[in-house]
Amino acid sequence: MTLAERLALAAFHKMDPEAAHGLALKALSTPFAPRPGVTTSPRLKTSVAGLDLPNPVGLAAGFDKNAVAVSPLMQSGFGFLEVGAATPRPQPGNPKPRLFRLSEDQGVINRFGFNNDGVETIADRLSMRPSGIPVGLNLGANKDSDDKAADFAKVLAVAGAHVDFATVNVSSPNTEKLRDLQGKDALAALLAQVMDAKVALPKALPVFLKIAPDLTDAELSEVAAVARNAGVDAIIATNTTLDRSSLSSQHKGEAGGLSGRPLFAKSTRVLARLSQELGEDMPLIGVGGISSGADALAKIKAGASAVQLYSALTYQGLSLVGDIVREIDKAVSDAGANSVSDLVGTEVERWL
Repeated sequence: MTLAERLALAAFHKMDPEAAHGLALKALSTPFAPRPGVTTSPRLKTSVAGLDLPNPVGLAAGFDKNAVAVSPLMQSGFGFLEVGAATPRPQPGNPKPRLFRLSEDQGVINRFGFNNDGVETIADRLSMRPSGIPVGLNLGANKDSDDKAADFAKVLAVAGAHVDFATVNVSSPNTEKLRDLQGKDALAALLAQVMDAKVALPKALPVFLKIAPDLTDAELSEVAAVARNAGVDAIIATNTTLDRSSLSSQHKGEAGGLSGRPLFAKSTRVLARLSQELGEDMPLIGVGGISSGADALAKIKAGASAVQLYSALTYQGLSLVGDIVREIDKAVSDAGANSVSDLVGTEVERWL
């Protein structure tokens, strides 16, 4: 972390978290924001669901909800980006305050509630992005929708032509009854609508499914079976958790989804369980609590073909991305492997 980044983070942490986040997004588009470009090597290049990634470290959804900083983020060291979530209609989300730092725990709690500018505006912005690393969109549903399942298909139909992948997000805890869509029958019906919308797009598009970390083993088995039968291209494991075990920070009791370091072990166990369930049938993307190269490697060895991070940037800044990518590259080299893909799933049993 550079001195400038350290000072900026110190200033941000004296501000309201949501205000600081908005300012950070704006700062990315200034000439002062570092843009190191994409870090890559033959060892780091990999492919996930047909997407060619220069490295396996992506930005998780939620950081750039409205696709306002896609261009600078594409030059920040990531191998791929995910923006959103987008809903059919704009919505303000839940009342503020709705974002809380848990500094002692290196975690974050949010209850945003899919606040976004709506898919029409977000699709317009995505249509103007430069070429480069893959960019995907997280699909959401409006809070007051009578047919939340149809909302996902609607967002994909509007924005699908402007992204490289789309993620069905049925795992946010901040929209009422959304997680109910992870049930076997509801999820199958939802994915059927999304896949119909996918077929109608002007180009082939991988569709991912993002799940919660709070599912039982039986529920995970059902989700895996439904995703496989529906033709989902990858599963992202996981979203935020409702679990509040072992927290010590002032805001530990706030409602919402917990992310960051406290989520790491829980989400990695879910990842390994899915890897055991699916084998080589479907690639997995590991997200939840990654704050170092060692964390990213643990996810990869637990079964992830690629990883995503977000909350750790709150505490370590964007330079963390390059640090993690370089650590992965060194680990692949030290292992005598040719590619990061050679390490995928090599320590699944450790987490079961």
